[in-house]
Amino acid sequence: MANFTVHTDKDRQEMLKSMNLNTIEDLFSHIPIKTEGLNLQDGLSEMDAQKRVRALAKKNKRDYVSFLGGGCYNKFVPAAIGQVAQRFEFLTAYTPYQPEISQGTLQVMYEYQSMICLLTGMDVANASVYDGGSACAEAISMTCRISRKHQALVSNKLNPEYKQVVKTYAWGADIKIDWFDEIPADTKDYACVLIQNPDYYGEIRALPQTDTLLVVCTTPDSLSVIEPPKDADIVVGDIQTLGIPMSMGGPHAGFMACKEKYMRQLPGRLAGKTVDAEGKTAYTLTLQTREQHIRREKATSNICSNQALVALCADLYLTLLGEEGFRKAGAMSLQNAHKLSDKLNKIGVKTLTKNFYNEFVIEVKDADKILSELKKENILGGIKLDNNKILVSTTEMITDEDIDKYVEAVSKL
Repeated sequence: MANFTVHTDKDRQEMLKSMNLNTIEDLFSHIPIKTEGLNLQDGLSEMDAQKRVRALAKKNKRDYVSFLGGGCYNKFVPAAIGQVAQRFEFLTAYTPYQPEISQGTLQVMYEYQSMICLLTGMDVANASVYDGGSACAEAISMTCRISRKHQALVSNKLNPEYKQVVKTYAWGADIKIDWFDEIPADTKDYACVLIQNPDYYGEIRALPQTDTLLVVCTTPDSLSVIEPPKDADIVVGDIQTLGIPMSMGGPHAGFMACKEKYMRQLPGRLAGKTVDAEGKTAYTLTLQTREQHIRREKATSNICSNQALVALCADLYLTLLGEEGFRKAGAMSLQNAHKLSDKLNKIGVKTLTKNFYNEFVIEVKDADKILSELKKENILGGIKLDNNKILVSTTEMITDEDIDKYVEAVSKL
C-alpha cells in the first residue's frame, strides 16, 4: 500500500469547487503579501540554492568548547541513536491509539519507563511529558489532586525556566506557590515540597524531612553517581542528558516517576506488559489519563504530551551505554568539574558551590569580561548569574586540554 497518494487535478478542482473558488491562488488571496522594500534576489535552481546555503553555513562557528549547563548539556550522543530513532516506524509515530498494531512503540515506552524507575528508585514512571519544567508543574498539580490542597512550597533554587513554567501552571490552576530558601518546620498545610537536587547552582543536599509529599527534581545523569531519591514521593526532571543533542534548547522531554500508590494520578501515558490469549508477550496502554483517551474532565492533565521520539533516544542511550558506561560517563563529568574547580581555586577564582556533581558557581570580578575573553578562545565559559558569578558545567566531553585552556584564559585577566 502506498504511504502517500498525491491529489489529482480532479481532486483539487472538487475541493476548490466546494469552497466556491476557482484556483489555488484564490484560496490564499485574503492573505496580504508585501514584497515592496524587500531586497529579493532572482530565484535559484535547487543546486545553486544548496551551494548558497552551504556557503552561508560555513560562516557559523561550530568549534566551541562548551562549559554551558543550567538544564542543557553537551553530552556524548552515540551515532546509533540517530540511525534507529529516524526509522520511519518511530519518527512518524505519534501515539499508539491501537495497541494491537503498535507493539514496537509500546515496548519502547515500557522499557523507557522501566529504566526511569531503576534510575530514580520509584515504582512507576510515565512515558514522558514536554520537558523538565512541565514535569515540575505537573507534579505540583498531581500532589494537589492527591492531598486536596491548593498551595505548594517550591525551592528558590529551582531552575529559573522551570520556575516560570510552574508559575504559569499555578496561575491557571489557582494554586498558591510559596517560594523558600530554607524549608519551614511546618509544611503540613501544603500539598507538597518541591526541591531540585542537585539544585540549579549544582549543590547536592540531603533530602529534607517533611510532613507532606516530597517532589524531587533531578538530572538523570547525576543518578549515575548520586544515591537515587528513594525517600521522595515523586521524582521528576528532564531527560536531555540521556543522549539528546543540545539543539539550541530543544526538543527535550520530561520524566515523572512516583510511588505505586500515586500512579493513577500520573499525567500522560503508562505502558504495561502482559500476555495475550495465546500466552505471548504483549504491550498495552495500561493507564490512559489524557483527554484524548478519556473524558476531558476526567483527565489528569489536558496539556501534557507524549515525547515518544525523545524518550526513544533516551532508551537507546541507556541501552547502548549499559550500566557500566552510564556510570563511567557520570564519573568523568564529576571528575572534570572538580579538576576545573581545583585549578581555578589555585589561581584565585573561588568556587561558591560546596558539594557538587558536574556544575558549580564561580566568583569573578567581571563576569561579562571573563565570558567575552573565553569566547575569543572558542570557549563558551558558562552562564552569567550576575556581574560577579558564573555557573560552570562540565560533561564527559570536556578534556584535560579544555580545562587547562579555560584556566589559562581566566588567569590572564
